[in-house]
Amino acid sequence: MIRLPPAAAGMRIGLFGGSFDPPHAGHLHVGRMALRRLRLDRLWWLVTPGNPLKERAGLPSLPERMAMARGLARDPRIAVTGFEAELPAPYTIETIRYLQRRLPGVRFVWIMGADGLASFDRWQDWREIAARVPIAVIDRPGRTLTAPASRAARVLAPARRPEHAAAALADMSPPAWIFLHGRRSPLSSTALRALRAGSGASRSG
Repeated sequence: MIRLPPAAAGMRIGLFGGSFDPPHAGHLHVGRMALRRLRLDRLWWLVTPGNPLKERAGLPSLPERMAMARGLARDPRIAVTGFEAELPAPYTIETIRYLQRRLPGVRFVWIMGADGLASFDRWQDWREIAARVPIAVIDRPGRTLTAPASRAARVLAPARRPEHAAAALADMSPPAWIFLHGRRSPLSSTALRALRAGSGASRSG
């Protein structure tokens, strides 16, 4: 059986997936905001084996990325896990189906950045994801206006809930989603990888 972080019926658990290549303070900022604003009991960082929309060469191994994420997420409420590598398909919908079968009494909330909402309509079975779990969207620089105007956001507009109701999101019947505003981290894994690659080229030149 796949090993999962500790969980019990009635718990409110946020699911925050990504490649975490590399993990950075922006991930921690999103995590702590979600824990606080959504009143979650736990947050699981789902370190993915790979992103079907962002496949690329040079991705560090799953154990490497998990070790880096654990080094950053020094909060007892945040659990770093890579169990998705043991599932038969690399899609978020498969993760959610599995968790809801395995832990039917847990109240899961999917956490994503506003950049994720902008491309959400490209995710496998995205409508089913929205029908299965409440979703919290965290604002990102440059996405404050464009993400809520995206195709998925327009389709799901009737399910959008006011931001002041964030603390109750985990108890809402899906589809239900909230766009959370607040201090935005300018950090991104993409930019950090580019900086790392540039530094490497400078040293070798």
